[in-house]
Amino acid sequence: MWKTELAALAAATGLTITVAHLPPGTSKWNKIEHRLFSHISMNWRGRPLTSHEVIVESIAATTTTSGLRVHAELDTTPYATGVKIPNETMKALQTNGILTRDTFHGEWNYTLHPRPVTLTSDTPDTH
Repeated sequence: MWKTELAALAAATGLTITVAHLPPGTSKWNKIEHRLFSHISMNWRGRPLTSHEVIVESIAATTTTSGLRVHAELDTTPYATGVKIPNETMKALQTNGILTRDTFHGEWNYTLHPRPVTLTSDTPDTH
């Protein structure tokens, strides 16, 4: 679903979207995680995380003396679960040149090109 929705976004906006996931176990090298999450963790240290609201409020209250301010809000949108994308649709993303895999870990890293997405008739309508 993630890839098909990103492909639709690329087509709608005309943007080329590159996704670069870090492989498992490499988050220790992610500078954003170290610079952001360490401050969030310090901010909620010792506070019982009893609800989503408490967690979001704790994250949103995170600031640093160097100017970091965090914005956070709870997304209460209901999302469909169990939606299956047909294999043919996923194959079509690649065969039509919409999704190209990176040479370095193409299973994690890929680019979606702004081409019209034609989904098969058995693709569930999630809109």
